[in-house]
Amino acid sequence: MATASNAELIIMCGQREMYQGKLGVIEEGAYADLLLVNGNQLKDISLLAAPDKNLSLIMKDGLIYKKKL
Repeated sequence: MATASNAELIIMCGQREMYQGKLGVIEEGAYADLLLVNGNQLKDISLLAAPDKNLSLIMKDGLIYKKKL
């Protein structure tokens, strides 16, 4: 949700936009930073304080750095 909203703001920059690919979507060819959290971080933000335990997937710039699915 945060990704899509921020992508809309970046796209509004027009020619000043620094990304040439798709933003704010999860699909092939799009720029993606993604965290899959075991639990609802909106109800318990402390889940993010223990990434070894609570993050199943970490992806930055389309590259997977952690995958425990």
